Amino acid sequence: MLNWLAPAVALLVGALPLAAQSEPALREYFEGKTVTVRQAMPGTEEGVDIYPGTAKPLDYPRYAGRLKKYGTVLRSGESALVTKVKVKAKHIEFQLDGGGYGTMGDETSTNINTSETLKTRREKNLEAEVNRETDPIKKRAMREELDDLKGEREREDARNRSAVAEAEEHRKQNVRQRRLEGGSRFNIRYQDQLPSSALTPDAVMSALAPYVDFGDLRQQAATPTQGDTTRSTVPWHFPNTPQTLLGQPHKGMLLQEADALLGTPMKTSERKEGTLKVQTREYTTPNGRITAEFVEGVLIRYTITSD
Repeated sequence: MLNWLAPAVALLVGALPLAAQSEPALREYFEGKTVTVRQAMPGTEEGVDIYPGTAKPLDYPRYAGRLKKYGTVLRSGESALVTKVKVKAKHIEFQLDGGGYGTMGDETSTNINTSETLKTRREKNLEAEVNRETDPIKKRAMREELDDLKGEREREDARNRSAVAEAEEHRKQNVRQRRLEGGSRFNIRYQDQLPSSALTPDAVMSALAPYVDFGDLRQQAATPTQGDTTRSTVPWHFPNTPQTLLGQPHKGMLLQEADALLGTPMKTSERKEGTLKVQTREYTTPNGRITAEFVEGVLIRYTITSD
């Protein structure tokens, strides 16, 4: 009598794993978490391209070229915050510490346009008059004045070129510094189209395993939650750790979570570090004063001092 339910149940069960195969699921799993890179990362939004399942997942000559061109923003063994995971048609962006300098709105050009000093009206008039003048003495005086005017114009051009060169060097230094503050990214690329099997935390970690140490995230992905096969197993909010039981924050906590845990901050401030917005909030708790720093709304570091 209930045989008609079988196809519907089978369809529902078959769809359950796909519920976690989406950009929101990947973002929920990774963003705000800290990982450790196993290799140097270039300071550019071009990042490092990874082609999983191919004979050469990493094109080392291209990788080396980006390191040489843009410099190293993260060194092997350094920790980085996962700031964004973005799914595109043929690849997945795995952004670290801001995703790399050079995205829309970032100033990358170091060139300053300049033009030669224009001739004055006096110089133009003299050029016309000297051709008509027949008196050799007057003609010589005109040419001497023309030479003086031309020399002044050339000296002005030289001063301008010097100022432009100095300004361009300052721009280069500024871009280099911003690249060191802008993070980097991995691009997990596929030749044809992005397979649905790639849209899981385990698939992302498998693709990046030679290049990223995911620490506890790998273990959490392999531990299913009883009674729930549609969600990741990471305890997103207020994990049951001694720190949070004592009313202390943890790295990766969202700003809203920190406020809910620690109460209304007694003092807040904001600053820019490269392309990132850093917010500092001070809380008064029974354990002491907690000063927490958030990058784009995610806790990256904190200190506790006794009052």
